[in-house]
Amino acid sequence: MRWYWIDRFIEFESGRRAKAIKVISLAEEYLHDHFPSYPIIPHPLIIEGVAQTGGLLVAEYNAFEEKVVLAKISKAKFHGDAVPGDVLTYTADVEYIKKDGAMILGTVHRGEELFGHMELVFAHLQNGHENRTLYEPRMFLQMMRMLGAYRIGHAADGGPLIEPAGLSGR
Repeated sequence: MRWYWIDRFIEFESGRRAKAIKVISLAEEYLHDHFPSYPIIPHPLIIEGVAQTGGLLVAEYNAFEEKVVLAKISKAKFHGDAVPGDVLTYTADVEYIKKDGAMILGTVHRGEELFGHMELVFAHLQNGHENRTLYEPRMFLQMMRMLGAYRIGHAADGGPLIEPAGLSGR
């Protein structure tokens, strides 16, 4: 991933739920394109923030061994525009994680207000992609570290979230 659309995790329960926040700052370059006289964060970038929150949740569940990609946006609805100064909270709740993919139900809150909701489907790439390097799993591990998932996260059994042993070399 080249862009981070979340600033940090505030909750992370392996295989169940993750919450992350995004603080919208006027210093973010893309805001000056949408629109010069009225800067807003485009809804597709908000969807990407929820997808990164949910995608990391799905990938962590399988110790980053699966190649997880966003496959489908089943539903997405927003209530207004998000502007500089807003703090968005992205919540990704796992509906299911199966061998071939996963589905999350995502919500976006601006303060206490429900700002948007969506259904996102992720695929686990197989059939010819097993030996293809699409990403380095250590990159996702580094994202999880930078975004604070291992500081605040919980494993499925309620214990602390622990980095996958095969990836943890610093």
